[in-house]
Amino acid sequence: MVRPIIAVNFKAYYPYSFGEHALRIARDAVKIVDEYDVDVILAPPFTEIYRILEIVQGSRVKVYAQHADPVEPGARTGFIPIEAVKEIGANGLILNHSEHRLKLADINWLIKKAQKLSLKQIVCADVPETAAAVSVLNPDIVAVEPPELIGTGIPVSKAKPEVITRSIELVKKHNPDVVLLTGAGISKGEDVYAAVKLGTLGVLVASAIVKAKDPYAVMKDMAENALKALK
Repeated sequence: MVRPIIAVNFKAYYPYSFGEHALRIARDAVKIVDEYDVDVILAPPFTEIYRILEIVQGSRVKVYAQHADPVEPGARTGFIPIEAVKEIGANGLILNHSEHRLKLADINWLIKKAQKLSLKQIVCADVPETAAAVSVLNPDIVAVEPPELIGTGIPVSKAKPEVITRSIELVKKHNPDVVLLTGAGISKGEDVYAAVKLGTLGVLVASAIVKAKDPYAVMKDMAENALKALK
């Protein structure tokens, strides 16, 4: 059975994305993959990756960087070359989030470099046509996130379901091997259920988990609904 995916983008919410709260999310994620047949991806700030990797070691939880810059290592003050993501021990990275967009040529360069380094990639797309374009570059995952719905609590699966269905149609036409996730406004289990029912394999979620008083309860609700939708 294919496992649904819950990918958590910690962003840079303070204090939620850092320190002990970030580590709590990691511990809760380990519990979730132990209890449910789902995959969890955590994308913390770069400063937190090493400590979170220690917590999830030996579990099915994967840790991704939130971004990498399309540069070779060297005199690059303030940049994150993709080799740094590999060296710290991360499993993959997010590219082209609406809050950190990249040119298509840079996305292509980074995907190829990530593949050489055995790093997985989630590439974000704002509209179906962008999803189709990046799918041709052969990433592992494309996450469709209309930026106007990010952080609103209004799930794209309800507000704009046609964005998901059209993305699925176009992506499958160009690259049927690409996994699709739904993002933007995902806040509870029923949003995940709707996203999976529409045809994606899971969700990319941020504040609903990262800022939650009980991250475990939110992830549990999402995991249960994702599995229910797949049946």
